[in-house]
Amino acid sequence: MEFERAERLRLLPPYLFKEIDRLREEVRAKGVDIIDLGVGDPDQPTPPHIIQSLCQAAGDPATHRYPAYSGMNRFRASVAGWYQRRFGVELEAASEVITLIGSKEGIAHFPLAFINPGDKVLVPSPAYPVYRASTVLAGGVPVEMPLRRENGFLPDLGAIDLDTARQAKAMVINYPNNPTAAVADLGFYAEVVAFAREYGLIVVSDAAYSEMGFEDYRAPSFLQAPGAKEVGIEFHSLSKTYNMTGWRLGMAVGNATLVGGLSQVKSQIDSGAFDAVQLAGITALEADQSCVEELRLMYQQRRDVLVAGLQKLGLEVEPPKATFYVWCAVPPGVSSAEFTMKLLSQAGVVSTPGNGFGAAGEGYVRFALTVDKERMAEAVERLAKLGL
Repeated sequence: MEFERAERLRLLPPYLFKEIDRLREEVRAKGVDIIDLGVGDPDQPTPPHIIQSLCQAAGDPATHRYPAYSGMNRFRASVAGWYQRRFGVELEAASEVITLIGSKEGIAHFPLAFINPGDKVLVPSPAYPVYRASTVLAGGVPVEMPLRRENGFLPDLGAIDLDTARQAKAMVINYPNNPTAAVADLGFYAEVVAFAREYGLIVVSDAAYSEMGFEDYRAPSFLQAPGAKEVGIEFHSLSKTYNMTGWRLGMAVGNATLVGGLSQVKSQIDSGAFDAVQLAGITALEADQSCVEELRLMYQQRRDVLVAGLQKLGLEVEPPKATFYVWCAVPPGVSSAEFTMKLLSQAGVVSTPGNGFGAAGEGYVRFALTVDKERMAEAVERLAKLGL
């Protein structure tokens, strides 16, 4: 039998990273040694003390039952404590914190709580694809805010059409940014708060990379801006900070009404995160953070190898202050997709085409710092042989 898929699915492009996986395996099947700098998935294991915490918690039968929909009270209190220590942001754990099955899940479900069919949502471009996709799946209309190099890859709020601003229901921001690795300061966040107040917008902040800062850079939280909690919700994750991508554990914090709306949606759709994983998450947030510092140094060293190598090849790239991504301009006269395919087919190096993150990403590719320094240096050597 033939079954017709829903119109909402026809409005979505193929998921970017699924397509990259297909192309990578196609080249690997030909016997090519692949160096994968495509998907942002940490290559290092979760720190041992977190694993030990999980094992101990999983052995307790009390964790084997359904978890609370909004998360364990202890985990939410731990998140509130972490936000206070890290950012100086005060949160009421019971009403302003919710546990997520990874931040992607929460971001994807959030529009179902507040976006009605036809509502416009301001989304950055280039950007993590889930912002646009979740808007479409909720019946909303994504309106792109181009992130340009000349503006530090921040959206130009003054360039947003006034009618669009008045009609928009929400705005999504993401700093430190995926894919551009750009960062934002509290001055920019203050402008976002003012803009949201003027036009009655919900601000959705994705801060998944806040702990991946280099040298002495430490990213602020959107919620540090005065009045931010009145207009916004922030999504965070343990995935990148503690090498826990497969564990699926994150949190949303901020405005109690926004957190409550997300909680209402989740109670209808999922049954919460495994309690043993949340207990391990408490260990991650509250234990000594030296493992986080070690990861920062490791990624910084990898960044330095890759950036120096790309610059030596004559490619236009700036060393990022945060994230484990490098955003690199492609050579003149070559599209993002063409450049990506050349690197994959002729050098066995996987990257991600910038236009896969949105139209404004054309002219760039993203590299993820997900192999060790030696393999990173080898990737640069392979690129050098291409005569870029």
